[in-house]
Amino acid sequence: MVMAHCLFQTLKSRQVDPAITLAAPPATARLAHRMPEIDEIVETPFQHGRLHITDRFRIGRSLRGHHFDQAIILPGSLKAALLPFFAKIPIRTGYRGESRWGLINDPRPRPSTKEDPMAARFVQLGLAANAPAVSTYPHPHLATRPDNVQQVFQRIGKSIASVPAIAICPGAEFGPAKRWPEHHFAVVANHFLTQGWQVWLLGGERDRTVAQKIIENCLEPKHCVDLTGRTSIDEAIDLLAHASAAVSNDSGLMHVAAATGTPVVGIFGASSEHHTPPLGPMAATVSLSLSCRPCFARHCPLGHKQCLETLEPDRVIASLSALLEKPSQ
Repeated sequence: MVMAHCLFQTLKSRQVDPAITLAAPPATARLAHRMPEIDEIVETPFQHGRLHITDRFRIGRSLRGHHFDQAIILPGSLKAALLPFFAKIPIRTGYRGESRWGLINDPRPRPSTKEDPMAARFVQLGLAANAPAVSTYPHPHLATRPDNVQQVFQRIGKSIASVPAIAICPGAEFGPAKRWPEHHFAVVANHFLTQGWQVWLLGGERDRTVAQKIIENCLEPKHCVDLTGRTSIDEAIDLLAHASAAVSNDSGLMHVAAATGTPVVGIFGASSEHHTPPLGPMAATVSLSLSCRPCFARHCPLGHKQCLETLEPDRVIASLSALLEKPSQ
């Protein structure tokens, strides 16, 4: 959803300013509230992997009165193409994916590799079918609400220290092959703790165990704040914007941090730093050049996860330090 903001900005930059309605699941639709380019948000109640054809027909039919000119369908699934079809939108643009002939009537050739930027793919769908390949596009930029930060800390009974804070995001919903070991995160945390910083750990409920292991390996646990499972996505946006720096696995929070302008280093193992990098002038990535990566697997097919195990914390610290030395954007 964060990378899709590149498309929304591109659409709004046209001479004829279009009205944009976004249909998305509640979890990601929350991000769209921070994108001024979106005029209307339709939250879809569909469960992942379920067809829900009756509900899709009902919602699609309710949208017919909008008289949309075009639908741009970002997912490659058949299910994602049903809603625009039921809404009778005349132009339905998307990449060729699952068998959805007729549902998509403006099909585009599906890229054959994952070495091109996903954000560029999204932007390409907003252009004419014969447009040249996208090479530049606006970076995501999420609106922030600084007052939320104080409210979060008051709710959990913590105080915001008057020192810089580094946000550590150790989770990755996709699977273990995208998760840097917690003892490496602890080394990064200790580096900044010794410089007088505060450490914030952000993520979902399932990241709490990893967050606790990181804190247990920190030199000054009292200067670490475990926020995993305790914030909404809206609050996470504002916390990441308030932080002085962030380190994250290749995850949604990595993209959110970059979209708030916070210096962030993204750590890449099984996935590709060319396909889904954090976007923005204050974002960087670290990875290893191994013959087995990127494999895009949830679990290491070779059983060793060397792409992450042997990626030393010093590289992450050096990369983040270089960002912190850059002039503020």
